[in-house]
Amino acid sequence: MTLPPKVKTPAWLLSQQLKNNPLGCMDAIYKRYGDVVTIMSGSTPIVYVSNPSGIKQIFNNTKQITDSGTFFRDSTLTVEQRGILQIDGLVHKHRRPLLMKAYHGERMNASGQRICKLTEKIISQQGIGKTFTAYEIGLKIILQVAIEVVIGLREGERYEKIKRLFTSLIKYEESPLFDLVVKQFAFAQLDLGRWSPAGYRNYLYKEILQFLYDEVQERRKQADYSRTDMLSELIFARDETGTPLSDEEVRDLLFLPILASRDGAAHSLTWCLYWVHSLRDIREQLLEELDSLGDNLNPMNIVALPYLNAVCNESLRICSSPMFMLPRLVESPLEMMGYELIPGTVLIGNIYLIHQREDLYPEPKQFKPERFLEKKFSPYEFLPFGGGARNCIAAPFAMFQMKLVLATILSNCKLELVNNRPEKQKRFDDQCHPKSGVKMVMRGQH
Repeated sequence: MTLPPKVKTPAWLLSQQLKNNPLGCMDAIYKRYGDVVTIMSGSTPIVYVSNPSGIKQIFNNTKQITDSGTFFRDSTLTVEQRGILQIDGLVHKHRRPLLMKAYHGERMNASGQRICKLTEKIISQQGIGKTFTAYEIGLKIILQVAIEVVIGLREGERYEKIKRLFTSLIKYEESPLFDLVVKQFAFAQLDLGRWSPAGYRNYLYKEILQFLYDEVQERRKQADYSRTDMLSELIFARDETGTPLSDEEVRDLLFLPILASRDGAAHSLTWCLYWVHSLRDIREQLLEELDSLGDNLNPMNIVALPYLNAVCNESLRICSSPMFMLPRLVESPLEMMGYELIPGTVLIGNIYLIHQREDLYPEPKQFKPERFLEKKFSPYEFLPFGGGARNCIAAPFAMFQMKLVLATILSNCKLELVNNRPEKQKRFDDQCHPKSGVKMVMRGQH
């Protein structure tokens, strides 16, 4: 077997480097080993690909390369996992369209006004001269939008309860305690009850799943066909055999789209706010484009603005979140990029390094939105939401939301960065987050 070049750094040291300086570590690996490299995990070769031709082969060769839900099941959780990432085969193929309906067409368009109003309300609560973190504001906006779009809840006791539960889970999983203890020590992954680190995490998961299950049952009793949220869509949906989905399956399918508020949307928005407020010329050009709409500031006109689209795309390129594609498994002998891969090899597309290729993106470390005005990139060259059968189902909605939130913030207030120093990165699983959360200060409201 001829594997791609193996990274020689010891596994423990490589893990620390990827944690402390993920982008610098990956840049160094690319410079030394090239765009197809092997990192061994015990006896299993994990091949990282940052070549567009290799990515195309991963997406299109579904006979020899498969995606398995086993990759996405968290062994530290004691709760059942049957969400869109954990299911396989025909079941996965039939569930994706059911979930995607909530993020397309009229459903997506109808949520635009609500996104703008929520953003305006939340950002206006920041006092003049008050310092805050862009991540906290972004998470608050996007989590509330997700609860309304996915579950269909508005103001009220249940709305506040699910918001509080998800916020607690997100903050706990991103806390230094969880990162230091649960991820580093095997014994800490044992569920010893609510007062143990892993046990508290499981407690929050169970509380959320119970809430969703109760909501599913209550909504099924109401049988309101006029509702347009994802929960209502799934309640009346039928599987590939024509049978309605069970309450448990609807519950699990709802969970991930809400939690994705943290894993991509909130941090991507934070990076975008950072870049726009780091580069005055970019911000001024965006404001001019927004002003050109005059009184036509409706959501559909906003999301059609070309420079706004280019700015959001460039932010997703330069600060890829996630940094990697979801893993695939080689099922039968395979030739890729001149290398021979055997069954059992794991393939992972390196999104960050693809977005840093100088042959695709000259001066890749520079924030240049005009790239996306001058050229249309293929889905193997620009893939901020992954690709293939496991690409993010909410990608169109995520872009729609990102544009509207950014445009609404710029139109309603003047913000400044507290620090002019370059923002450092922090790794969280396969995400690259702004380490400080991007500290900002409100200077005025329009």
